[in-house]
Amino acid sequence: MYRFLLTRQWVILTLVALVLVPTMVELGFWQFHRHEHRVAQNELITKNLAAAPAPVSRLTSPGHTVPRSDYWRTVTATGTFDTGHEVVVRRRTSRDDRIGFLVLTPLDLKGGGTVLVNRGWVPAAATQEAYPEIPAPPRGEVTVTGRLKADETTGASGIKDLAGLPDRQVMLINSAQQAHLLARPVLGGYLELTGPAPADGSPETIAAPDDSSIGPHMAYAVQWWLFAAGVPVGWVVLLRREKRDREEAAKASGSAAEPQPASA
Repeated sequence: MYRFLLTRQWVILTLVALVLVPTMVELGFWQFHRHEHRVAQNELITKNLAAAPAPVSRLTSPGHTVPRSDYWRTVTATGTFDTGHEVVVRRRTSRDDRIGFLVLTPLDLKGGGTVLVNRGWVPAAATQEAYPEIPAPPRGEVTVTGRLKADETTGASGIKDLAGLPDRQVMLINSAQQAHLLARPVLGGYLELTGPAPADGSPETIAAPDDSSIGPHMAYAVQWWLFAAGVPVGWVVLLRREKRDREEAAKASGSAAEPQPASA
């Protein structure tokens, strides 16, 4: 009755179904794990933003790799901005998705050491090679507050670290690179400035990370699992339809083969 399952068409169809089911199940778990990661990240953001501010030198030091558990921790730093070694980070977007630069200014800490401060976003100049206009930071000793971030790398960010850039322009915020250029120790990671806010709103400070949205990953996971469940159901429906069609064809063939009564 089911010998048609051995036909080339049905063998191929069955093999495709056997491949699709585990593939869709795995894709569902991949999206589910992304959902779990997003939830855990939101919890970490919420906890670290709410933590009491800590001196930046307590959480990082020269050559230190900022661990994920310290991302977005509120830190404070007291020192003097070194605008002579200020650089800009290319191809970064503002809060309304305009392309421009991030302003990266070393802060020479009171008591020794240097930390990089991302002061925020400024519009691009007339050409990509030109250095943009940047409002000066406060003069003299200042205490700043910000969110601690890890050094950017090509592997983590996907941003290529291009060579041959115009003077004082970089692609990545990386303390090791800047320590080499400054010829002095720089604390690992950097500080994303939150205060004091610029008086005229420029540079535009970086928006706080979103800790409320969980994204569509859970919905995608459920969709993949429903697709996986639908494959065997569809296979059975096609099987029963094929069996019914073959039975009807056999009956029709048998009726046509019966001898017709002779006419008088």
